[in-house]
Amino acid sequence: MIKNQRWIAYGVIFIILLFVPRLLSIHDLMLFEYGLTFAIVGLGFNLLLGYTGLLSFGHGAYFAAGAYTVGMIAKYLPGAYSLEILIPAALFFSLILSIIFGFLCVRHTKIFFSILTLSLSMLLFALLFKLYHLTGGSDGLRVPLPTLFGTSFKGIRRPEFLSGTYYYFLLVLFAVSCVIMRGIVSSPFGKALQAIRDNEVRAELIGIRVRRYRLYAFIISGLFVGLGGALWTFVNGHITADLSHWVFSGEIVYMTLLGGFGIFEGPIIGAILFTYLKLYAMGNTQYWMFVIGATLIVLVLLLPNGIAGAFASLGAKLMRKKNV
Repeated sequence: MIKNQRWIAYGVIFIILLFVPRLLSIHDLMLFEYGLTFAIVGLGFNLLLGYTGLLSFGHGAYFAAGAYTVGMIAKYLPGAYSLEILIPAALFFSLILSIIFGFLCVRHTKIFFSILTLSLSMLLFALLFKLYHLTGGSDGLRVPLPTLFGTSFKGIRRPEFLSGTYYYFLLVLFAVSCVIMRGIVSSPFGKALQAIRDNEVRAELIGIRVRRYRLYAFIISGLFVGLGGALWTFVNGHITADLSHWVFSGEIVYMTLLGGFGIFEGPIIGAILFTYLKLYAMGNTQYWMFVIGATLIVLVLLLPNGIAGAFASLGAKLMRKKNV
């Protein structure tokens, strides 16, 4: 019953989201699209943190992999610069990077895993930053408007593109990502990951191949983050090596904590809220990093389960009182 109600709620939310371009200004719509791309990133990151118990400080690397795939194709293969080619290409290169980095990282746990992911991400940052003639270095790469199934968007401004065709393209991919991730975490594979998170030794004793399952989770996580990175580039219009820096990876951790990694919808809520929080903090004070840091401290002390987790706990208490 509860499961059916949840899917009904998802369907209602999706229908509401279809009308968002009519309800928001162009500026607010672009912010919301930033939030949707980061929501996909949060879903992927939370598969590791919330369901497998592994904290990564290097997920900016897979975000950069998706983003730079788009930027490099735009610069060196303009004939293939179409959304139906760019998205699979971004997923492919995110897959390759996730397999390589994941193979090295899942051999370790706890702080060793976190430091290793951070180190590998910074290695990618150094390459993107130093290979100036290939990647644009600190200047980065411009991301023009792509085509879609032969339809060209030349001559229109980016805000018009983002408020029309692209918004619905992004919304569909966001919905598909949510459905796929929901299926993953509810499957026997997802339950095995939760068993590994709760007790690694016991999981291994009942026959779960811990290291292999961690690698699978790492790869799937990297694919989702790479997809988010590719979709983000069209909203932002420009990419730099900073996407693979540990600071950006820290923001991915922050948005997941903000929403709550103990509940499926938490990273989605956190990603959207973080997008608006960061922008308005930057727009109103030069000490915006202090605001973000103070918010994180308050969050950890008062809402350790995140905003979504707090509402879920409140709802559970109200239901218990009602039953009593």
